[in-house]
Amino acid sequence: MPRIRAIVIWSALLLAAAIPVIAAGQSPLLAWRSPIYIAAGFAGVIGLVLILLQSLLIGGYLPGLSQNRRLHRLAGILLVVMVIVHVAGLWITSPPDVIDALTFTSPTPFSDWGVIAMWMVFLAAVLGALRRRWPWRLRSWRLAHTGAVLVVVTGTVVHALLIQGTMETVSKSLLCLVAVIALAKVIADRRVWTSGMRRRR
Repeated sequence: MPRIRAIVIWSALLLAAAIPVIAAGQSPLLAWRSPIYIAAGFAGVIGLVLILLQSLLIGGYLPGLSQNRRLHRLAGILLVVMVIVHVAGLWITSPPDVIDALTFTSPTPFSDWGVIAMWMVFLAAVLGALRRRWPWRLRSWRLAHTGAVLVVVTGTVVHALLIQGTMETVSKSLLCLVAVIALAKVIADRRVWTSGMRRRR
């Protein structure tokens, strides 16, 4: 029974990650895009998959990995790289659009959500690097890190759903939904917001 459960979980993760990437690769919109733009777009898709993976890793929901902080950190570093590739590729292909996005003057609402999510990814990464040197209680670090991640997931999901681009709508929506559910489960299971209050009581 545990083996069957492991197969189901890993299969579901592979499908959730692979189907949006494959569907995006078959989009007819790619025919009119440059290789750099396509790479930037796929970096964004992979980043969304990594956001889901991050919650699964730190929550210990993947059979055989338990709560793997090392892989969580590596996935976090890779997520930062994907964000940089995503933004850098868009900058190379269309600097004015990126400038408008970074200054929150873009006419497209999804740009604002993307920029907010980007800065929160960087903040979450910095907080992750400072975990062992955090000068205050560990609970305050958890609240700060979880708060940043919550904005990352919210901003990324809204950003992805508002874009009418190469990602296929149904698979993109399902991936976003699973990412939100995974984060919600981690927060609930780890009692990030209430553990300190319960101890004080």
